Amino acid sequence: MSTGGSSGGSAAKPKASSSSEAKQNPLYYEFIKLLSAPQYKGKGIANSDLKSYFGDAKYPSLVPIINELTRASRLNMSKGTSKTTGESEVFFSLLSAEEATKLQGLDAPSKMVYQVVESSGNKGIWTVDVRNQTNIQQATLTKIFKQLESRKLIKPIKSVAAKTKKLYMLYDLTPAKEITGGPWYSDYEFDHEFIAELRNFILMCVRRMNGGLGVGKGVTLKQISSKMIIANVSRVQLSLDEVQQLLQTLAFDYLIEQQGVTEHGEALFVAAKPVTTMCSFGWWDAIEPDFHFRGIRFEDDVYLSAHEPHHHS
Repeated sequence: MSTGGSSGGSAAKPKASSSSEAKQNPLYYEFIKLLSAPQYKGKGIANSDLKSYFGDAKYPSLVPIINELTRASRLNMSKGTSKTTGESEVFFSLLSAEEATKLQGLDAPSKMVYQVVESSGNKGIWTVDVRNQTNIQQATLTKIFKQLESRKLIKPIKSVAAKTKKLYMLYDLTPAKEITGGPWYSDYEFDHEFIAELRNFILMCVRRMNGGLGVGKGVTLKQISSKMIIANVSRVQLSLDEVQQLLQTLAFDYLIEQQGVTEHGEALFVAAKPVTTMCSFGWWDAIEPDFHFRGIRFEDDVYLSAHEPHHHS
């Protein structure tokens, strides 16, 4: 945008910079606000959705704004599949000022690698997949990885499924459980000792909180989980689902069993009753004077009639 000069050959006022022009446009802040919305943060918004949101009148005016944000490394553009159209198109995602500072000075291939890694989320992406998606030669790709790592933009991680291969993800992300194995793994190895300690603690909780074998109505999953948190027995915070997994292993080993539910439908667990395949009493204890078997009731309230085989299972 230019302004008219004064008479007498005086110099004209300098043009406003493209950055100033973009920021003076109300659409600039509307565009940033849209991309900052939770549903678009990190994932971005499809070009078709952008057109639909701003309409035919406003959409063309976004060009200088997109250019300015791209120059300032505040805007990422990547390819993806639109949920609306089902077709491949460009997605726009906004970077924070801090991220933009880290990306400044990177060349186009480096930014492309960053965007590919970013799109993988907390599940990471294999080196070979980055190479396939960017078509960058391995030697150049290795240099880019080192550059991005030194800037703390990405980090290499390992997966329990393939410990000899490298995955990459954004530096500040926490790897998904599918990658680390969750709390049951330590240094990518299944931690038998840790799990055994937790199982023993849960079994102790079930017995003590329920008043011992065959006493009480049982304890719930939430009660057990709360007790574990108070006792601080786990090196990581376990979810209810993870505590449930431990309970299931104890049930499969017949160390605990479910005994009804609460009024709210929560399962109640008790220590499992001991099982013997043969009777622990002498045959003479079950014989009548006329040498016929008699009925007998066990401590666990199981009744064996005189007509049933006299072995307790």
